[in-house]
Amino acid sequence: MRATPEAFLAARDVSRETLGRLTTYAALLEKWNPAINLVARSTLGDLWSRHFLDSTQVFDLRPAETGRWVDLGSGGGFPGLVLAILAADEAPDLRVILVESDQRKATFLRTAARETGVTVEVHASRIEDLAPLDADVVSARALAPLSPLLGLATPHLKAGGRGLFPKGATHDREIAEALASWSFEVQKYPSRTDPDSVILSIGDLHHV
Repeated sequence: MRATPEAFLAARDVSRETLGRLTTYAALLEKWNPAINLVARSTLGDLWSRHFLDSTQVFDLRPAETGRWVDLGSGGGFPGLVLAILAADEAPDLRVILVESDQRKATFLRTAARETGVTVEVHASRIEDLAPLDADVVSARALAPLSPLLGLATPHLKAGGRGLFPKGATHDREIAEALASWSFEVQKYPSRTDPDSVILSIGDLHHV
């Protein structure tokens, strides 16, 4: 798809308010990116597909009763801030927590949340240093291979919670490697933005 708001709307219907928030967010990313490298410069022209639509897929896979969502290594806000923007209109009771250890990126996330009018909680901390966050869902995009990623996510998942992790072409290998150290149930959902990618939905997670 072409990277335009119109093409985004053709793929994922959102309210006028949500579209306005995403447009504000896009402008902030373009303004801040030269200083703190929130996204690869080569992808700035493809925000609406590469980053926004890609993030909406994760939101749409959430369990029905999700009340608390933790996004690890949020960086420029993907998928976490997009989730919060969607939730403002579509799941207003959802609490979104973003974890980003880079202080400058955490400042951007707080600024973008304020400018878009959404409520998020930002922890400018290393994941390993946080007390358990008791989340229904933990997500992370491009943070780590699956096995170490599960080690980061597990302390913050409540019993019965799920991990939602976008993964690229190596996802089958990552699953096989993770199964050497972890027991889990996994569902694979094809990405709508990259034919080689999937979103992994992982539950019943235990270290072995």
